[in-house]
Amino acid sequence: MSWITNSEGARLFRPGNAPPLRGTLLSLDQHEMALYTNGSIEFYSTYPGMYVPQPIGIRSVHSSRSPRDRASEILALTKMNWNQTRLDGRVPVTLRTANQVKAVLRFCPPNEAVATRYAHYM
Repeated sequence: MSWITNSEGARLFRPGNAPPLRGTLLSLDQHEMALYTNGSIEFYSTYPGMYVPQPIGIRSVHSSRSPRDRASEILALTKMNWNQTRLDGRVPVTLRTANQVKAVLRFCPPNEAVATRYAHYM
């Protein structure tokens, strides 16, 4: 079981002016990691963002997979949002979609039936 936190207290710095590369993983201990899902992109030799990127925190209770495998899967999920022009997102598309639906459902009365199709919330 793993979960993702929005911010992490640890930061990394590279020599020069560029922020850490996208995909940089920092293992804080056996169950805590910081992953840069935004950052400099080596292919473009630049950072496409306006603000200093912050890593997301990855926590796990028990996992049969290595931290590197879990981080690469989360990193792949940040590139799956086809509804935007950026090539990456800060959080995985599964969490981003759930947060968008939550923002809409917050305004529904408790006794009202809600739509079950995701297309209703787009």
